[in-house]
Amino acid sequence: MPVVLISLVILIFGFSLIRFYYNLTTPNVTLQGKSSAYLYIPTHSDFESVKYTLVRQNYLHNLKSFDWASNRMQYGKHIMPGKYRVYDGMSNRQLIQILRSGIQEPVKLILTGARNEKDLAGKVGHLLEPDSAKFMRLFHDSSFLLQFGVKPATVLTLFIPDTYEFYWNTSAASFIKRMVRERQRFWHGRRLKTCDSIGFSNTEVYILASIIEKETVRSDEKPVIAGVYINRIKRHIPLQADPTIIFAWNDYRIKRVLNNHLKINSPFNTYKYAGLPPGPICIPSISSIDAVLRYQRHRFLYFCANEDFSGYHRFSSTLAEHNRNARKYQEALDKLKIK
Repeated sequence: MPVVLISLVILIFGFSLIRFYYNLTTPNVTLQGKSSAYLYIPTHSDFESVKYTLVRQNYLHNLKSFDWASNRMQYGKHIMPGKYRVYDGMSNRQLIQILRSGIQEPVKLILTGARNEKDLAGKVGHLLEPDSAKFMRLFHDSSFLLQFGVKPATVLTLFIPDTYEFYWNTSAASFIKRMVRERQRFWHGRRLKTCDSIGFSNTEVYILASIIEKETVRSDEKPVIAGVYINRIKRHIPLQADPTIIFAWNDYRIKRVLNNHLKINSPFNTYKYAGLPPGPICIPSISSIDAVLRYQRHRFLYFCANEDFSGYHRFSSTLAEHNRNARKYQEALDKLKIK
């Protein structure tokens, strides 16, 4: 009897050891031919929702062994939301170690070119866990924005164009606070001193830069255009910037601003209202921001697109000269039947 009992204990122990080894170390992640894939675990997920995600994605070869391993490794008590990279052929142990570690794959966000806060919210909401509606709510929350010295009309000034990395489960509020820190770094030192020297706040520089961004794609010409607008501001002449009219209409299909477009009653109508508009009309490039800070001193008050469609402009200091340049450009548009 003692020999039988000992043999039975050894057999049970051996079976348990084999099961333990099998459930923890045998490959159990299958990615259907892909070497790796991303697994997204939403905020406030529990163990059942994680299992559901794995099953829905068809990432597990054996669900029961994952259940067993998760119980032994107490994964249910250590659910960490985020974006994780998983690899084909991973064991339960390897998979659970990654998921409970909280070491995520960062999301790369290229922040540039957004036309307005809706455009920005859509772009960020596509990459991060919060949807665009959550970003839009904060972009229009005056009390929330007040702590950063901006309001809904100037919220875009918080965003400096660059490439950033975020964790996928970054909240909308945390995203904005990170952007505030990046803005403070950008405007620290030389740029802020230059703002003071030219008599503009960094918000005003940003707004003017957003107009220049939409006026030309030629970086070497941006300081000249900046000089034109600053000359007009100093002389209390309306900016008469066509990009602000397109922004006011929220119709980016407009190729040619006509007199009918100028009738819109909007604070962004710089033909009707002198000075800068109440906020930026896009997220400008750094080259446009720096173009305002180092604007070219000259006497030009007008500019018009060159009729050769090179992207460059003709500059003038008198209205008569400007009208001649404008006629050349309009005739070129007419030849191409651009309305």
